[in-house]
Amino acid sequence: MPFDQPAPESVRSRLALALDVDDAVAAQRLAAELRPWFGVAKVGLELFAAAGPEVIPELADRGYEVFVDLKMADIPNTVHRAARVLGALGVSYLTLHAFAGLAVLRAGVEGLHEGAERAGLPAPSALAVTILTSDADAPPHILSRRVASALEARCDGVVCAGGDVREVKLLGPRLLAVVPGVRPEGSPVDDQARRTTPREALAAGADILVIGRAVTAAPDRPAAAAALAATLSAVLPGASNPLRAAPVPPPR
Repeated sequence: MPFDQPAPESVRSRLALALDVDDAVAAQRLAAELRPWFGVAKVGLELFAAAGPEVIPELADRGYEVFVDLKMADIPNTVHRAARVLGALGVSYLTLHAFAGLAVLRAGVEGLHEGAERAGLPAPSALAVTILTSDADAPPHILSRRVASALEARCDGVVCAGGDVREVKLLGPRLLAVVPGVRPEGSPVDDQARRTTPREALAAGADILVIGRAVTAAPDRPAAAAALAATLSAVLPGASNPLRAAPVPPPR
């Protein structure tokens, strides 16, 4: 796949760009530059604190599905109301932290879907965060408990390490598996204790790969993104045909 050619939609839809910056202008520049290879934009605590909720429709206007990663964990009423606001703003994915318990997960799912429905928007996906990829000491039984809570709360998916995907899919085949801590072979591991490569994550059954510094901190970001997309194109059935690529809005 040439570096100046957009990735097929079947690849872009599986790649989430982690906009882990504290500046709205910098985030929008990254989003514009890397749109040809990414279909999902992740807004974490850092960017949300810097740019506020306005960043959500701005990224959606660029053609991204917006993944708001706030790992909500508060009393159920607060989580319900906050999730309802985000659902009405047009998020496609929202994280809720599974350690907060079943009542909180249910409140988040209901609020998120309620907000989107009231705004006449497509149903978003609530994702339960199982175990942080920086946590190398979590007891093994925690994963199954948190996946069970996600299923009972009717979450649409989970966020989990690549090494946990197979177990997640056995426990909940319908759940989306969103995998952070993805590092192409040879990339620095940074603070990701439970990291995985794109090939390993996809082979395990991952649905969306969250990519950050491996691309955003690369000396040549478009080249790094194109190389990553080429890796996925070689693995995903039917993804290598460039004629399948959907039009990509030009950078603004």
